[in-house]
Amino acid sequence: MKTLTKEMQDAITPTIALELLKDGNKRFMNNLKANRNLLQQANETSEGQHPFAIILSCIDSRTSAEIIFDQGLGDIFSVRIAGNIINEDILGSMEFACKVAGSKIIAVLGHTKCGAVKGACDHVEMGNLTVLLSKIQPAIYDEKTETDNRNSTNNEFVEKVSVINVKRTVHAIIERSPILKEMLEKGEIKIVGGTHQITTGEVVFYEDIL
Repeated sequence: MKTLTKEMQDAITPTIALELLKDGNKRFMNNLKANRNLLQQANETSEGQHPFAIILSCIDSRTSAEIIFDQGLGDIFSVRIAGNIINEDILGSMEFACKVAGSKIIAVLGHTKCGAVKGACDHVEMGNLTVLLSKIQPAIYDEKTETDNRNSTNNEFVEKVSVINVKRTVHAIIERSPILKEMLEKGEIKIVGGTHQITTGEVVFYEDIL
């Protein structure tokens, strides 16, 4: 697998970028890896980087974007925060990745059995975590189908909240970043959401949420 150059990045469309992520995830699920020399990639990217994607995912140790999408050094920007929520710093990072560094796709990646989502469902309050989990609360209020046991003991409720949280984050990116909204409208980037099934490794994308 070749290290991405500026020319290679320029040739990647947002649609191709999504397919690259899907193909990488298929390799991961089949316990296959693209043939790449990471040390060589480290040397070849030492003067510059041209990632084709930026992935916002949870800090969960089982959800490493580089691994589950089988990507090498210089291929993707990776932003990780509990509950894959956004704030101004993350939005700024996304704007840099796409507008300045040339990335073609933003993917918001949630995952099953998310501890942050469970904590939000249980209304956990603990230090600075209280503020972080409050950003997931709107997804809990948006989930209307589960009427009983609306807490972490109800797995169906947790997973539904997690999906809603991903989709809300995608919409919030567009609402809160005029730069990314304009790039999206011009077809310069895609913004997608998805869920990583930690049991199977599969990433299910939500491409029709915009």
